[in-house]
This record gives sequence, C-alpha cells and structure tokens, in this order.
Amino acid sequence: MNRYKLSISAFIAILFHVSGLIGILFTDQKEWFIANTPLNLLLMFLLLLWNQPKPNKFFLLFVLAAFLTGMGTEMIGVNTGKLFGCYSYGSVLGPHFNGVPWLIGINWFVMVYSSGVIMHLLHEWIRNKYEESGTHLSQKIITLSLVLDGALLTVFFDWVMEPVAVQLGFWHWEGDAIPFFNYLCWFLISAALLWLFRYLRFEKANHFAVHLFIIQLLFFLTLRWYL
Repeated sequence: MNRYKLSISAFIAILFHVSGLIGILFTDQKEWFIANTPLNLLLMFLLLLWNQPKPNKFFLLFVLAAFLTGMGTEMIGVNTGKLFGCYSYGSVLGPHFNGVPWLIGINWFVMVYSSGVIMHLLHEWIRNKYEESGTHLSQKIITLSLVLDGALLTVFFDWVMEPVAVQLGFWHWEGDAIPFFNYLCWFLISAALLWLFRYLRFEKANHFAVHLFIIQLLFFLTLRWYL
C-alpha cells in the first residue's frame, strides 16, 4: 500500500510540475499556470500528508507548529521588516491574513519537513553503516547534524527558489535585492523547527517527501535557468 501511495503521488507531482514548466516556458498560457500555483502547492501538501506513515498526535503537532511558526514569522517580516528583510506578497498565492498568504504557512511545513526527512533517512543509512563496522554514532552528533545540515538544505532550497518566486510575482523585495538577512532568518527558524522535528515521536520515513523535495528543486532550478 505504501509503495502504491508513493508511486501515485510521485506520478502526480511530476505531472503537475512538468506541466507547469511547459506551460510557463513554452506556451502563451503562462499567466494561467502561474495563477494556479496555489492548487499545486495545496495538492503537494495533501499528498505529503497522505504518504505520512502512521500519523499520530506528535506529527500533527509538528504540522501545526511549522504552520504557525511560518505564518507568525512571515507576518512579523512583512509588517515590520525585522525578519527576512523588507518585502511584500503579491496576489498569486491566494488569500492573505495580515499580509501573508495562508499557503506560506503550509509551504514552511513542506520545506522544513522534507529537509528533515531527507536528513533523517541519510542518518539512518550512515548509522547502519557505522554499526556494521562495530562503531556507534553519538546521538548528540546526529541531532546537531540533522538540525544544522537540514537547515542548510532548507536555505539552499530557498536560495534556488527566491529569484524565480520574484519573477513569478509570488512576492517582491524592496529595491529588488534579496538580502543575506533573509537566508540567515531562514536558517535560524528552520533549525529551531528541525530541533522539534528531531525530538517529536512520529514516523519520519516519508519517502514521498524526498521525491517532492527533488521534484520541486528541479522545477525551480529549471525556471531559474531559463526565465
């Protein structure tokens, strides 16, 4: 059943993102495809939830924590400029609350959770290799690596996405320059959420999260190259 879910979900994710690339880059319906970004983001979020093995209250707690943290920090950023920098959202991402699209909170969860899953699965593989050789990794090292490396992975994704998101009208930076402070805030906030991810007791082997991260990364890399 899990493989069935993964296969169906990966197919849908690839279909939607490839269709989006073709529509944006090679057709005269570019604006229609951009306008339907919220549908794509919401569908990917639902597929991620559908593929979550044995969801429990702690998983739901992380979803809620990531969503509220994302919305809260973005509202501070948009309305004060004291987080991320001076920027504002356009209308592409759908309904707003206090200047921030609701989908941004969902996107925070998707990005941080996917990075956390990738690091968790990588550490499981490394831990097994170490144990086969008769040695053991320190839990402190594993935690530090998951939090810091996962945060760097999230920041890398944001770095790839930022110029594309600006061109597609998702948001706009004052002076048309993306500040370093934006990436610093992404790193610190992501690290805090990944620390929570590490210690909350829920199943973290959601393989669709890995597929989705790679698909979305390739999507934005392609647009960054050709737009």
